Amino acid sequence: MPTMLSVMQAFDRTLIAEIETDDEAALERKLQSAERVFADRDGWLKPHERIAILRKLATLMEGKRDHLAMQIAREGGKPLPDAIVETNRAIDGVHNAADELRNFAGREIPMGLSAAAENRWAFTTKEPIGVVAAISAFNHPLNLIVHQVAPAIAVGCPVIVKPAATTPLSCLDFVAMVREAGLPAPWCQTLVTDDNALAQSLATDRRIAFLSFIGSARVGWSLHAKLPAGARSALEHGGAAPAIVDRSADLDKVIEPIVKGGYYHAGQVCVSTQRIFVHAEIADDLTQRLVARVEKLRTADPALGDTEVGPLILPREADRVGQWVSEAVEGGAVLATGGRRLSETTLEPTVLLDPAADAKVSMLEVFGPVVAVYRYTALDEAIRQANALPTAFQASVFAQDIDVALSAAERLDASAVMINDPTAFRTDWMPFAGRRESGYGTGGIPYTMRDMTQEKMILMRRS
Repeated sequence: MPTMLSVMQAFDRTLIAEIETDDEAALERKLQSAERVFADRDGWLKPHERIAILRKLATLMEGKRDHLAMQIAREGGKPLPDAIVETNRAIDGVHNAADELRNFAGREIPMGLSAAAENRWAFTTKEPIGVVAAISAFNHPLNLIVHQVAPAIAVGCPVIVKPAATTPLSCLDFVAMVREAGLPAPWCQTLVTDDNALAQSLATDRRIAFLSFIGSARVGWSLHAKLPAGARSALEHGGAAPAIVDRSADLDKVIEPIVKGGYYHAGQVCVSTQRIFVHAEIADDLTQRLVARVEKLRTADPALGDTEVGPLILPREADRVGQWVSEAVEGGAVLATGGRRLSETTLEPTVLLDPAADAKVSMLEVFGPVVAVYRYTALDEAIRQANALPTAFQASVFAQDIDVALSAAERLDASAVMINDPTAFRTDWMPFAGRRESGYGTGGIPYTMRDMTQEKMILMRRS
């Protein structure tokens, strides 16, 4: 039987709304509806119809830009200036999906290359793969939904999207606008629940052809192992992103991108800068500058326009991060700044120096406002440490020496290496992929569109 879900402000835990959740019967109705609409090929929307819906959707989002940004700040805790950026990116992402359809095509398969292949012509077309299950995360409650849903709309897949239980409002508003833009309801539905078993039932149902999952590696890989035969998946997890700062780096231009990479959204980003490897010759200078800048960060209510660092999503996450910092200090790390609990959900931005290699902050994703600084003398050693974990996603190297920059970029185990930019840099049309435990498949709107389709070859024989 449906129950009510309380949606709280991340910052002060005050109630924003209570919304009705879905139960097993509701999930079954939605799966049946999605399966039925996809089975009716005559009812599939034409590309120009899908483009028109996406264009109207973007216009509707532009009209609610301020509301959407404030909602991100309230339910997700992202500082308002960053929430505005997220909203703008989400709108652009919808346009991106529509734009991609102009070049979304099959290819010719060469024939006549052997006697057996003479007098034939073959080409491929792209077809939607089927019903999509999208399970999303709290940290970008609008833009992640766009990355999972807009590609499905663009290519013609019915999609059932489950937002994070802590941040469902942005998703519900988005789906309401999808329908206002003209997409019939069965093509885009929500599943609102905090029941992990029900979410698993969605992800692993026999009618699901594609799973898009953003969240913890433990859950993602578990779902991946339970997918029905033939189903595809894209998993986006996280890691402990490394940044290498060479002695040739321009320190006047290094601090801001490192701080942005480490403390953006209080470190609650899957590619947040966490481990900073600094050449010993500049380590003291960099550390002094880094600490001075971090101590100026304004940690406050994310709904305020001048807030730079907001809360963690739940009090228990603040408990966990605080405990990891304490354990690192007890294990020999130097607490250069921060570490104090400011409120139920906020922590002082923290800098740790040389925590032990087996400390949690050195091995696991912190997902909080904490960076760790390590000295090195040889680039090979810094790269070895950077590559030592079972996770691998994005990385950075800061250097003016192009040989060092390119050598590090070539040897870092990462899907993307930013030179003189933070690990958290992303545009919505670039490939975005975790390696090893950090993910499976490639994100980014054009890449997701390709994954949500399958090629069909058509061959004609001439007499």
